[in-house]
Amino acid sequence: MNKTELVSAVAKQAGLTNAQSKAAVDAVLDAIAGALKNEDKVALLGFGTFSVNERPAREGINPATKQKIQIPAKKVVKFKAGAQLEVK
Repeated sequence: MNKTELVSAVAKQAGLTNAQSKAAVDAVLDAIAGALKNEDKVALLGFGTFSVNERPAREGINPATKQKIQIPAKKVVKFKAGAQLEVK
């Protein structure tokens, strides 16, 4: 499912127009992104938790040249599915 399909599904389930649904989906995604940029956790009960994790710097190998390279530390988004989010 892509974003357009998500907007359509939300519009259908909530009885909204596609424009209203797009605004709602965009607002939710912006709020989640804003919280993660501030390194806050976003917990959606029954769905899951988004958080920011820090990956340490490490050594890697350039596959083209086989030379060792230093991969810098970075922050990544982590998602942990909630117990009720189960695929059957």
